[in-house]
Amino acid sequence: MTNPEARLNAAAALRDLNHAFVGHDRSTEHLRALAEFATSEAASIREGERRDRLALIRSASAAQGGLYKAGFVLNSGFDDRAVAGTANPTSIDIDVRYEGDEVVADLILRHAFEGAPGRAHGGIVAAAFDDVTGFVIGRLEEPAFTGELTVRFVAPVPVEETIVMRAWLESRERRKLFIVAEATVGEHVVATCHAIYIKVDPAIFAGSPDPR
Repeated sequence: MTNPEARLNAAAALRDLNHAFVGHDRSTEHLRALAEFATSEAASIREGERRDRLALIRSASAAQGGLYKAGFVLNSGFDDRAVAGTANPTSIDIDVRYEGDEVVADLILRHAFEGAPGRAHGGIVAAAFDDVTGFVIGRLEEPAFTGELTVRFVAPVPVEETIVMRAWLESRERRKLFIVAEATVGEHVVATCHAIYIKVDPAIFAGSPDPR
């Protein structure tokens, strides 16, 4: 198994490369050399052992004594997740913390996530809400999957500026968990979100067959 810190550092460098590529231009010769290098490196990396995220999650869960205790362990599999996985080079730059019953996330949507000029693509904003509201599930330690996600855009969501997302559990009904969130830039709300999560049997992650 590779060193977790080395994997995180490599992912961060690749994220920086992605945004630099989208936000800046270089000569044709430079781009051709970059394409050749990337193609060669991709082929070399594919020679390595294939990573199984579910196996990583189960292993970390067993070692740490619980699914969500393992959720923040380096190399657990959660770090590879889409949208905000710190070991995923295509993810968002995001910093999450807890304030009481709320999840608070500081994030910056950089150049590669630009939609209209100067504005973040609505799809990536929705994806960020999906990830941040998921941290509420982690806080509750109740495994669940997204059942519905509704996003309302109140104002333009900028790129290259700090966005603060807050999410909290509003209510519950049988297996449904109703989570709300909002995104602000400075003192202004730019988007809101209502999510419905559906609780599932933890055995799905613990190593047992899918109970469905």
